[in-house]
Amino acid sequence: MKFNRITRTAKAVGISLAIGLGLVACSRDYTCAYVYAISGATGSISAFAVDYQSGVLTQLSGSPFSGQATNPSTIIASPNGKTIYVVGGTQNSVVTNYSVGSDGKIYGGTTYNITGSYPTAAAIDSTGKHLYITYTYEIPPYSGGPTYGPTLVGPGGVTIFPINSDGTLGTPSNVNVGNNPVGIVVGVPNCTATPALPSTTTGAVPCTLSGGGSGYENVFAYVVDQEGSTYSPGAQPTLVGFVQNPTTGALTVLGDTPYNSTLKTYQSVGTAAQAGVKPSAVAIDPTGRYVYVVDEAQNLGYGYQISYLATGYTTPLVSNPFTTGLYPVAITIEPRGKYVYVANYNSNTVSSYSLTSATGALGGSAAVGNFAVSTGPTCVSVEPALGVYLFTSNRLDNSISGGKLSPETGQVNSVPNTPFPTFNLPNCVVAVPNGSHSSQLDNP
Repeated sequence: MKFNRITRTAKAVGISLAIGLGLVACSRDYTCAYVYAISGATGSISAFAVDYQSGVLTQLSGSPFSGQATNPSTIIASPNGKTIYVVGGTQNSVVTNYSVGSDGKIYGGTTYNITGSYPTAAAIDSTGKHLYITYTYEIPPYSGGPTYGPTLVGPGGVTIFPINSDGTLGTPSNVNVGNNPVGIVVGVPNCTATPALPSTTTGAVPCTLSGGGSGYENVFAYVVDQEGSTYSPGAQPTLVGFVQNPTTGALTVLGDTPYNSTLKTYQSVGTAAQAGVKPSAVAIDPTGRYVYVVDEAQNLGYGYQISYLATGYTTPLVSNPFTTGLYPVAITIEPRGKYVYVANYNSNTVSSYSLTSATGALGGSAAVGNFAVSTGPTCVSVEPALGVYLFTSNRLDNSISGGKLSPETGQVNSVPNTPFPTFNLPNCVVAVPNGSHSSQLDNP
């Protein structure tokens, strides 16, 4: 979500007031959002309407819809909620775009090849112009080279797709990263004043920086490399920072982060930060000031502050680490940036935390502890229309759990009739608002 840093406080107050009074236009059709879950068994997509008063899910007519991906790994929505992208495949990896109709049903479906294999995660920038997909194994650029995969481990990378105005994708580019990248996030511009014309050479935009002084409007992206491959047995898991070219979407590694050509990875020194023992997911707050990583081996999480003086360098928070449930595999931040939610696969819970905007510190579990969900939660998503309904895909239970979060405390309580049956082995879930009407309280 793209926030103007000057107005975000007033915006958050307005959101809280609207939620409290129930002043939402989605009462016209009783549906505030739509939820989509992908099946790891068939690639099909289950679609549901979210009742604006209760958060109850009702499966749409025609659902589940046929999918084109084999063993899809993730699903992501464009900032305007008009397109969803399903990322799937193993050796032959693809991404498929679907248009979201006014009735919530999905239409079309064009498939595009990814520049690597075994994709793991995806992100879209706040402008909705670039799609980023991390993958596990690169495809060598020369003929006759090795075919990397589980039996011949190689370095990973990021596929960068330009997104056209109709949600279709253009010709992708590629950037190599370290070994076993498991997550990627993209921040927001760091300007407070209307920027000038972009540089004709770098695409950077001069402006007044939110941290003070003048500089360039930069957008920073962060990739989490899990490492641990045969190439890098001694390398530490790393949070690697990049600066985005706003025109092309290209990513350039920040500052003094060295690349080890032998280990084929970026090192966790310089501007790259160590990211636990076995990181599994990453999230960035809506203002782009903090990034958080969860570690499935340690049952811990780590936060980092992002420098906005045109550098993008990260500094570990003094409050690190924070405790999660067992085997955390997903993390999200609700649209106002006040609360953080972590899905714990082995605990069958969602941990909730309050986020202190001045420091980035996460306060223990918000209110009265964890929210119990069904077996094997894999993804967690907060719908962007009201920002109060939270959903998890539960792989081992073939279901979606729904909860309602308190705007005042962050506590999550079950919505009626949860969990909701979905198709086999749901790997991930995403929510979009019901149209571009005023019920979307946080309009990107």
